[in-house]
Amino acid sequence: MAAPAVRAAVVIPNWNGAAWLTGCLDAVAAQTHPPEEVVVVDGASSDDSLTVLSQHPSAPRVVQLGANLGFGAAANRGIAATCADAVALVNTDVVLAEDWLERALAALASHADAAAVATKMVALDDPGRIDDTGDFLGRDGAAVQRGKFRPDHGQWDAPGEVWGACAGAALYRRDAVLAVGGFDERFFMYLEDVDLALRLHLAGWRCRYEPAVARHAAEGSSGQLSRPPAFWVARNNLLLVAKAFPLRWAPFVLYRQAGYAWHAARQGRLRAHVRGLAAAVPLLPAMLRERSRLRRSARVPIEEAIPARPIRGPRALGHPRSGE
Repeated sequence: MAAPAVRAAVVIPNWNGAAWLTGCLDAVAAQTHPPEEVVVVDGASSDDSLTVLSQHPSAPRVVQLGANLGFGAAANRGIAATCADAVALVNTDVVLAEDWLERALAALASHADAAAVATKMVALDDPGRIDDTGDFLGRDGAAVQRGKFRPDHGQWDAPGEVWGACAGAALYRRDAVLAVGGFDERFFMYLEDVDLALRLHLAGWRCRYEPAVARHAAEGSSGQLSRPPAFWVARNNLLLVAKAFPLRWAPFVLYRQAGYAWHAARQGRLRAHVRGLAAAVPLLPAMLRERSRLRRSARVPIEEAIPARPIRGPRALGHPRSGE
């Protein structure tokens, strides 16, 4: 494969990821197409992260924040700190295959209409199990990670187009991300990449899928947070739909919200779920005000940015019997 002409940097948001950093940095250093720069944005880690970074032979550039501002803020600071054409965002708990960056860059370089490249994420401890092969957003507000938890039989080994990329291991066209305002830092963590993908679609961009492998320890670092993932997902899902969805989709959203609450109750996560919904309420007025701004600036209507898909049954993405 010829070396892509696109200049690339790798940005690694980090918060208390010392246990993962060496493996992540070793994999970045071993890339067949080395990045021009590696930037680690540290959110005031209290573990040995800074020591690990200072001693790693790859000598990454470290941007230190005064506090843990969340994934979106760290990603934005890293993207701003580099001038590369493309920026790969890589979680600390991710180990990239050696050809990951070369293949992702080739996909981006050969598709001028693509602002992002999603890649094939598999479980770190079980590479035969899928973690994510591209994200899709429904008109009910459900953000589905294609293939999540399914065994890998090669059914997602063909390049193509997907709706959005999981930012745990994705490549972005830097200018496109900056033009739409970067990640929304109010999300703190979870679904900020879905929100970005939606705004990129509204701006007329698309997303490619390249099955370059990234092994991911799901929730490897987020487990240290004082609030569980269920809190952030519930909160940010409500913010996402308030920010962009038309009122006529409310029945779909209410149906999905009822389903989320039912599943949270069955799994013993209802308290975290309800607290997440409550935490979204103070931000709802600001999100609703932004809806009109998004509509005025959009080059693509919301109906095209989020195509109609089944929201339940075997043909819905994420359904256990779905072949997608």
